Amino acid sequence: MSHSFLIHVSKTIPRSKVNQAIWSQLQSPMTNTKPLNLRSFSSSRSQANVSIWGGEGIARTMQNSPVCIGLQPIRNAAALRRAASSYSAVEMKERDPKDNPSDQAPPPPPGNNGSTSGGEGGNGNNGNGGDGKSNKNPNWEAVENQLQKPVVPDVYPQVLALPIAGRPLFPGFYKAVVIKEPTVTAAIKELMKRGQPYVGAFLLKDETLDVDTITNIDQVHQVGVFAQITSVFPASSGKEETGLTAVLYPHRRIKINELLPIKDKHHMAAIEEVTSKEAVSEHGGEKVIEKAEKSIESEFQPEKAVVQKSDEFMADEAAEAKPESQYATSFLADDYAVSLVNVDNFVEPEFSKKSPYIRAVTSEIVSVFKEIASLNPLFRDQIASFSMAQSAGNVFDEPSKLADFAAAVSAGEASELQEVLETLPVEERLQKSLVVLKKELMNAQLQNKISKDVESKIAKRQREYYLMEQLKGIKKELGLESDGKDKLVEGFKEKAAKLAMPVAVKKVFDEEITKLAHLEPAASEFNVTRNYLDWITQIPWGQRSRENYNIRHATTVLDEDHYGLKDVKDRILEFVAVGKLRGTVEGKILCLSGPPGVGKTSIGKSIARALDREFFRFSVGGLTDVAEIKGHRRTYVGAMPGKVIQALKKVQTENPLILIDEIDKLGRGHQGDPSSALLELLDPEQNSSFLDHYMDVPVDLSKVLFVCTANVLDTIPGPLLDRMEVIQLSGYIAEEKAAIAEKYLAPTAKKAAGLENVNVNLTPEAIDSLIKSYCRESGVRNLKKHIDKVFRKAAYKVVQEIGQDDKESEVKDVKEEKDDKALTEDSKLQDAGQKPLSVSGDVSINIDSSNLKDYVGPQVYQTERLYEQTPPGVVMGLAWTSMGGTSLYIESVLESSLGPKSTPHLSKTGQLGDVMKESTSIAYTFAKSLMATHFPKNKFFDKAKVHLHCPAGAVPKDGPSAGVTMTTALVSLALNRPVSASIAMTGELTVTGKVLKIGGLKEKTIAAKRSKVDTILFPKDNQADWDDLPEYIKEGLTGVPCDTYKDVYDVVFGDVKKEEAENVWGDLLTEKEEATKTA
Repeated sequence: MSHSFLIHVSKTIPRSKVNQAIWSQLQSPMTNTKPLNLRSFSSSRSQANVSIWGGEGIARTMQNSPVCIGLQPIRNAAALRRAASSYSAVEMKERDPKDNPSDQAPPPPPGNNGSTSGGEGGNGNNGNGGDGKSNKNPNWEAVENQLQKPVVPDVYPQVLALPIAGRPLFPGFYKAVVIKEPTVTAAIKELMKRGQPYVGAFLLKDETLDVDTITNIDQVHQVGVFAQITSVFPASSGKEETGLTAVLYPHRRIKINELLPIKDKHHMAAIEEVTSKEAVSEHGGEKVIEKAEKSIESEFQPEKAVVQKSDEFMADEAAEAKPESQYATSFLADDYAVSLVNVDNFVEPEFSKKSPYIRAVTSEIVSVFKEIASLNPLFRDQIASFSMAQSAGNVFDEPSKLADFAAAVSAGEASELQEVLETLPVEERLQKSLVVLKKELMNAQLQNKISKDVESKIAKRQREYYLMEQLKGIKKELGLESDGKDKLVEGFKEKAAKLAMPVAVKKVFDEEITKLAHLEPAASEFNVTRNYLDWITQIPWGQRSRENYNIRHATTVLDEDHYGLKDVKDRILEFVAVGKLRGTVEGKILCLSGPPGVGKTSIGKSIARALDREFFRFSVGGLTDVAEIKGHRRTYVGAMPGKVIQALKKVQTENPLILIDEIDKLGRGHQGDPSSALLELLDPEQNSSFLDHYMDVPVDLSKVLFVCTANVLDTIPGPLLDRMEVIQLSGYIAEEKAAIAEKYLAPTAKKAAGLENVNVNLTPEAIDSLIKSYCRESGVRNLKKHIDKVFRKAAYKVVQEIGQDDKESEVKDVKEEKDDKALTEDSKLQDAGQKPLSVSGDVSINIDSSNLKDYVGPQVYQTERLYEQTPPGVVMGLAWTSMGGTSLYIESVLESSLGPKSTPHLSKTGQLGDVMKESTSIAYTFAKSLMATHFPKNKFFDKAKVHLHCPAGAVPKDGPSAGVTMTTALVSLALNRPVSASIAMTGELTVTGKVLKIGGLKEKTIAAKRSKVDTILFPKDNQADWDDLPEYIKEGLTGVPCDTYKDVYDVVFGDVKKEEAENVWGDLLTEKEEATKTA
């Protein structure tokens, strides 16, 4: 009874010594079985594999040999052939050139009796001479030749598992995979060294995973392929090895039965430690590895196969043995943290090649392949390679391979391809492969269509380009046309000849035109120079429009467009008068400041029309980029001049009117401060040589009339404001609004609503109601919206009364326009549409104050007064905002009842600003001082807790002009004396009682008149402003200038007696004190 072993022998020792060492120790007779040829198979220089069939004695003897590096137990002859074939997959190619050729195979043992195994040159059955030259057994040659060829093992029950991402592998088709994990790359290198280049490739279920080991069997599909590693090379060309690229050639389908657990690093370290502790000693001149017989049996633990006689052994060899307990890949489990799986071959069932269904589907697949090959040359090459690789020579004889090929070359979904791989019946696999291939055909057809469309477009453009180049060449040969550059240069010169360029500008123009003439059209600088020359010839050098200095004409135009605005109109008429006297006029910089909706922008257009100047408007509200004013440098892509140069190009004159809107809303960003850039533009002493960054030549803007608009002047920088002539536009009073509505707004709105020929009348009473109850703002923009709404509603009612619908309306005859061939190019074609609806004279709509709410809804404002009769402590003040003037009440009340033990306190609310809070404190201090000085017995402020409030708490309020009003409210509360509701006041108060000048007196006066006030108190320093007010504004108002608060007191509290003022709270305080004493 003996075991069989596959003995691994080191190749580092010369081959002659290997053979001598082996045969010198094979002295005991082997069993009477047919021996295998002793031959080494490996592509590595580190080891050679020698297959020896023998018992345990030979194994022990060989284990002590200096050339043996390991033993592998083998159960029977069939298992031996499988194991040997795994080592013979790659025949040794790298032989040592120093070795003697006679050493390529070991010498045979000396001849012996029939029970002795023969070598390469003898017959082991009869024991003939073994000189290696005669009587060579032909069966041995067959075995030798068989082992020399790459033979793929039919059964490989345990393999290294590689997870594959993307798409599965199919038998017969190469696939390169990249392996990154160091342990897996090391294991594959070791497999290649040992001549066992076989792995199992399985598709990952999660496409996002990028791993080289399988930790859970559910990570991959259980059906994969048994693949051979044909070659390996580094994954990157760098010095550091970051991975390995292995080319796999799948042979057959396999299925995972079991995933072996991956041993951790601690376990492998323990194995290395045990191996390193083996004691080596020498005895009798021979190396002996000190291992006990039991340790040998424990290290190689096969399922013991007992062979007693030759016929029993041959019976074992013929039978299929069970898998060994230790496989060819068993060493990986101990030395490498890789995925090992037990697998079974996934064998497809038998089928009939002549089956009509199989032949029909095969024929359809071949037909689809032909269609794809006609569309995609890549498929044509793959099909040719597949056909050449078929051993049968006819695809109908190998439908299984054809199905795999169809799936392998298709770019289908991974799930579909895996389904093809897992399908064993050939009929179903062919059907599924056909479906995948049909999708590939559809993709190829779509790709071909897109490719043809693109090619046709490209061919058309190429043809046009070719013909155009030919045409250019013909014209150039005939002298009919140059390359276009000469014509462009001539065009610029012709434009420049018509302009009166300054000397400096003419010099720059000549330099640029010379540069353009020497540049190639394809050069990038060519377009830059061309654009610059285009701009420099578009500026109207020396071109001015003829101005109209007729004062009567200017007055008529200004009055036609705007009502009021006397200051603005007078300034323009002065401008016209100066021009008439001098025959010419220099440019000016005006700034129109006023609330929204008073006509600042529209008056700019009227001024241009009155002077017969070209008009250009641009807004600088929110502007943060200096380049918008002064242009970009020419070096930037897409550079262009600033707005002023663009304006000159558009108007084509040096003396236009340029309106700069919203100059008070200039921004500031990291691109610079535009307000600083405007300093040069709006300075009459500098703008005669304005330098734009793009033009880089001085441009004369001194003839330009600049008109700027702003709502407030506070946000305009001082240096910029100093360069402008400011004209204040105040808000309109009710009478002015009514006149504007009757003369301008109502006729325009009526015409826009299509009611020009309809009897629709908006009465003055209705306009007054709109002004007082709906539109109290200083401007007329909101009033215009409401009047437009009134006439739109009226138009709707007119159509309802007539009862006409869209179907009954007449349509213009478009055919008549097309037949009218007498129209010239300058004539304007009318768009096809509906004719205006004719309304009879019987339709009449009258809109007055009684039915106004039917058109604009309920009233927004009931009255501007909060109090018809003000209580003690409440006084009407006047405020001024960007929206115009408004009334502002100041209210003061007692927080608690007066008493002998109460303490004084002042609370203030109403979203007051810092300046207004200071005014409140000053007013409180001065009121206490006034009462202590004039009415010492009045102890109101010694005991009172006062709350002072400014209504409209959601609106922020600030400014010093409410000081007089606050003081009056506090004194009124202290005297318990109401102030007349017809009195309004404004003025800043100092702590000593001096009344200081305020701003916006005109707007505040207009607001007082809207509030039906008949007396207005203002600082004496504003007397000049009051005198400048138009009489229609001052009509019905009594203005009282005040130098100190005594002037205010005399008007408001002049009839108050001292005794009455001192005792107004005395009885109350006395009662309180007596009540306290009694208690």
